[in-house]
Amino acid sequence: MPITQIHKEEAEEMAETQTEYIPGKCNIGPEEIARRRNFGLAAFVVLILLLGGLIFTGVNPIWRLFVFFPAASVASGFLQAYFHFCSGFARIGAYNFGRTGEKHEVKDEDSKAKDRRRGNQITLYAVIIGTVAALAAVFLI
Repeated sequence: MPITQIHKEEAEEMAETQTEYIPGKCNIGPEEIARRRNFGLAAFVVLILLLGGLIFTGVNPIWRLFVFFPAASVASGFLQAYFHFCSGFARIGAYNFGRTGEKHEVKDEDSKAKDRRRGNQITLYAVIIGTVAALAAVFLI
């Protein structure tokens, strides 16, 4: 088995069993991860319906720029699920490995700074993906 495959399997196993807060790396547990994945799926449905509606009705293609919002939401939900990291929790200095909706305060300022960096990174990625999707919807479809 290739080394990269071994590392991938170890990483996946570790990700599934991650139950502790790691600053800048992991701030949500399984329930919160599932919540973000479900949000990404719901946003994807909205994206498809919106884009389909805009194409079907034949409105000016510039209106397709509005797909930015659901596309960025899809990206944000899936990125947060993938990274096991909530950018919203990072902004307020919180983490949660319990039931959905619970929050625990991050007390260390260095940890909060690491969390904010990771949260900003996820947000930036989502904005870039949303922008690319919106521009593609206008110019390529």
